[in-house]
Amino acid sequence: DPAKQPKTIVDVGCGIGGSSRYLARKFGAECQGITLSPVQAGRANVLAKDEGLADKVSFQVADALKQPFPDGQFDLVWSMESGEHMPDKAKFVNELARVAAPGGTIIIVTWCHRDLGPSEEDLDPWEKKLLNRICNAYYLPDWCSTSDYVKLLQSLSLQDIKAADWSEHVAPFWPAVIRSAFTWKGFISLLRSGLKAIKGALVMPLMIQGYQKGVIKFAIITCRKP
Repeated sequence: DPAKQPKTIVDVGCGIGGSSRYLARKFGAECQGITLSPVQAGRANVLAKDEGLADKVSFQVADALKQPFPDGQFDLVWSMESGEHMPDKAKFVNELARVAAPGGTIIIVTWCHRDLGPSEEDLDPWEKKLLNRICNAYYLPDWCSTSDYVKLLQSLSLQDIKAADWSEHVAPFWPAVIRSAFTWKGFISLLRSGLKAIKGALVMPLMIQGYQKGVIKFAIITCRKP
């Protein structure tokens, strides 16, 4: 229904703006992206201009936990693989809800760990060790579960809360990345990227292990602001 399509979108943790450009083209909407990286914001604005979207899409350096937008500005609040980088998940979700317009949609796509069972208070020690090694390599704060996100959204009285596990669809990505690194071009690019990139590449098998053992989940959580 075109009448229900978003007219204003914020891409929280936009990277170089791929999602923003796609959404702007798909809906004809005005999209603003925020990232902590000046390099990403600059590259995103160049790409938007090159694709003829400079009048629809713009990017700036800003903190997702303290967004530079007034309350209720956006019809669609979109966060793609950014939640795992947030040190304060409650503050992150609060900001997403704050900038969403009444009736607006919030979509969070993020890495999570598995939901805990009714009798569990925490993950198993080996699971925590696995995630800690990944966090150390990718500079991530502590993980949370999909159900943790759902509880945060419920605490804000958001409506139509839904969650889905897309892990099986995303898990093949990691072996594909590793295969690309074993090409000559991939190997040279990795060496040129420096120690941090090499450190991250060496941890990729742990991501595969996490998906295979069901510790790591790729979740989508959606809701609507009343």
